[in-house]
Amino acid sequence: MTHPLNDLLPASLRRTWAVDGTCPDLDLYSLFRARQIGDLHRTAVIDAKGKLCYTALDRKVRCLAVGLRELGIASGDVVGVQLPNNRNAVIADLALAAIGAVALPFPVGRGAAEATSLLHRAQAVAVIAATEHRGTHPAAALTASTTAETAAEATAQSTTATDPATKPPLRHVIAVGPGPAPEGTVPFAELLRRSDPAAFVAARPDPDGPARILVSSGSEAEPKMVAYSHNALAGGRGNFFASLMPDPATPPRCLFLVPLASAFGSNGTAVVLARHGGTLVLLDHFTPEAAIAAVREHEPTHVLGVPTMARMVLDRLEQEREQDQEGAGKLPAPTALVLGGSPLDATTAAEARHAFGCPVVNLYGSADGVNCHTGLGDRQDAEDGTGGHGMVAGRPDPRVADIRVADPVTHEPLPDGAVGEIVARGPMTPLCYVGAPELDARYRTPDGWVRTGDLGLLDADGVLHVVGRLKDVVIRGGANISPAEVERELSAHPSIRDVVCVGVPDPVMGERLAACVVPAARAADSDAPTLDDLAQHLTARGLDRGKHPERLLLVRELPLTPAGKPDRAALRERAARV
Repeated sequence: MTHPLNDLLPASLRRTWAVDGTCPDLDLYSLFRARQIGDLHRTAVIDAKGKLCYTALDRKVRCLAVGLRELGIASGDVVGVQLPNNRNAVIADLALAAIGAVALPFPVGRGAAEATSLLHRAQAVAVIAATEHRGTHPAAALTASTTAETAAEATAQSTTATDPATKPPLRHVIAVGPGPAPEGTVPFAELLRRSDPAAFVAARPDPDGPARILVSSGSEAEPKMVAYSHNALAGGRGNFFASLMPDPATPPRCLFLVPLASAFGSNGTAVVLARHGGTLVLLDHFTPEAAIAAVREHEPTHVLGVPTMARMVLDRLEQEREQDQEGAGKLPAPTALVLGGSPLDATTAAEARHAFGCPVVNLYGSADGVNCHTGLGDRQDAEDGTGGHGMVAGRPDPRVADIRVADPVTHEPLPDGAVGEIVARGPMTPLCYVGAPELDARYRTPDGWVRTGDLGLLDADGVLHVVGRLKDVVIRGGANISPAEVERELSAHPSIRDVVCVGVPDPVMGERLAACVVPAARAADSDAPTLDDLAQHLTARGLDRGKHPERLLLVRELPLTPAGKPDRAALRERAARV
């Protein structure tokens, strides 16, 4: 039996947003069908296979929906999706919405053990996984992992009174990709071939009911899973994207450098296609070379990525100029470069703005239900990037998420200028955490506000500034150090391209701060920054000596998590050996 996905917001409040037009009050597949009927041959997806129009996409969606129903997958069932960025991920998203099932996407980089844990914790009945991706075999790995775990559970249940209904076995692994499907899986292509799209009748689920489960990409031992409704995705998140479209009548063409299976990537199928009738430009794997080629060939209106990806693209453009390649360093200007997932420093923003020839939108958001951004009109100078109050996150939009700053203990709102915990509530607010009432109790207030765990303030102009994390601190000899604060100051160092600060264990002080630094591309090996250089820079910036890094790890590039964010756990492990 699937976990109950109850809405922690008052139903009357949700209905208000539907009645006043803030949310479309339609399920995702119905919204997509309306877009398809309105422009039959508009391009929906561009991937490695080429272009796919709305009508051809809808035919595949309907075929898969029939096939899924024949497997016994019903409305309300949770189905995992572990696919790279391509048309099949979009087909799966829409087909699950069409039958009223709840999609649980997670990036292909997650290993079988973690993926199996997610599926079982969500009580998923099936998973749609890639046969092969970059040397890995997700479908086979999931089949082997779930088979072994099911056998182990059966043995345990034979000797205990454990209720077998508490952790239902995965019924189907659906294998997607070229080559033969692994033994024990259902071939995705067979589901598409054997089904009659004309026989499909959509489920028409409740727009305020669950549509998708977002998986947090943080460093938790067990990533959080957050349930979202159709209205929260197409309405709340759709309103966020609408604010980045100068002409609402012109559908966007969006290049997603982040996985569609990430929280950031949830703006793909649900928002770009279903809500706005646009086009998705997809890379099955990010590289700076592939990103640059896609911008030049497809001229997207919006490029969505994380700051580390932007810095890698900037480095590659600089290499082109140094090698005097034809057309070096030039890009057709999008409407916006949208960067989220980790803090954006002023230097990267300024360089990206120049290279891409468009506004750089700093997006502050998370899977837990918060969204705020700097918008198309903000063109801050490098000196203004922090405004003296941390990272500028922009002015909150109540059509997306109303944001307050509250006392972390009492949850009472604080006055402008006071630092407290950032809390959010609005049309994009999720329903609840999945199978984790303890997380609901910890991160949701009784009236439905989401506690972000971030520290920030609202200035006199109503602009949100993010200054750090309640828990993201390094405790050195009893003194708290905010890695975000140190990263912000180090990002202005001329010899640093990218930086992440992490705490490493120390037998004397408990923890010490380590700076993991990617030197600037223009810096020779002999010019790479040293700890003394960092200390001098931070002293000049006015940072207390006790907050200076005591270890330095130089890396060619930052490792990324499957969701595209810097992998702090991997960096912490490497820095501990320095």
